[in-house]
Amino acid sequence: MMRAILYAAAALAAFIILTNLLVDVGTRRYIYTTVADAPIAQVVLIPGAPLTASGELTPVFVDRVNTAIALYESKKVRKILVSGDNGTVDHNEVNAVLVYLLGKGVPGEDIFLDHAGFDTYSSMYRAKYIFGVSSLIVASQTFHLPRAVFIGRELDLVTYGVSADEGSVLMRNYVREVFANEKAVFDLVVHTQPKYLGETIPITGDGRNYP
Repeated sequence: MMRAILYAAAALAAFIILTNLLVDVGTRRYIYTTVADAPIAQVVLIPGAPLTASGELTPVFVDRVNTAIALYESKKVRKILVSGDNGTVDHNEVNAVLVYLLGKGVPGEDIFLDHAGFDTYSSMYRAKYIFGVSSLIVASQTFHLPRAVFIGRELDLVTYGVSADEGSVLMRNYVREVFANEKAVFDLVVHTQPKYLGETIPITGDGRNYP
């Protein structure tokens, strides 16, 4: 019994190590540290992040949004896709970002909202199959970018990442990614569909036409 447990533990450890190597090493060449170095893409994706108790953007979220604005203003992208959790009336990550973007002068027609981006896999999947995105840049922190880029490219979506590491990032964020990578691989292997799909929203249109 003990031998079987040890073998199982060793196999699990090997799977975790190999998965993380696959995700991290396989995406390294698609991740950029500055906006200036980033390639041209159709869209910048802002992944969801926690809000403050009062519903404002947290520092991590602000860094993601500011990076997306820099990409847009540098004409690296033509549209901004905001993806996040709007699971309840009282929790709406995407609308908080919309208010921030409009306040910074980003035209409303170039902002699209994905209210059902409950996790990174859902955000990437919906970007391709709901919004019809062909290429995108993910604006997020370094700990999160390998997984996002890996998922996007495995979904045959031309995906890059630009670091939004302006503020301090907690070590637990990196630890969390070690195990989140396994879930990403599982979702891709079994072809998981997001909780919500719905009608298509062409990213080439006017974002103001879609609430």
